[in-house]
Amino acid sequence: MKITFTVNNESVEVEVKPNETLLDVLREKLYLTGAKEGCGNGECGACTVIYNGRPVNSCLVLAPEADGAVIETVEGLAKDNKLHPIQEAFVEANAFQCGYCTPGFIMSTKAMLEKVPNPTKEVVVERLAGNLCRCTGYTVILDAVKLAAQKMGGAE
Repeated sequence: MKITFTVNNESVEVEVKPNETLLDVLREKLYLTGAKEGCGNGECGACTVIYNGRPVNSCLVLAPEADGAVIETVEGLAKDNKLHPIQEAFVEANAFQCGYCTPGFIMSTKAMLEKVPNPTKEVVVERLAGNLCRCTGYTVILDAVKLAAQKMGGAE
């Protein structure tokens, strides 16, 4: 079946199977490889994308459900060869080690900061609870989120 949706402000039409996931379509058909398959069952957040304004685990969304959706991936954040402020913050705070989870954290952070521009540490911990990092621990990630909020004008 063919579906049409918007990804990173671009309309796309792709042929999908009923049991194919959005993650598979993004990675294998659209070559948007920022979202990663970590666990395949929605526990790790490595595959997080913004789907109709909300962060979702793309491994849990069946591709046919994306028909008509608006999707943002980490590849769509940088503009004119300039990193998005959230991406800059993660780099400046060294909020990664292997980097596998980083795109998911960045997309969850973006979704959160769009709704809560100046989150408390407790809100950040709650909103990023679905993203797991097995390398860095979370202190530098929390630092990156705070820095991102400042860069985006939400925090002081």
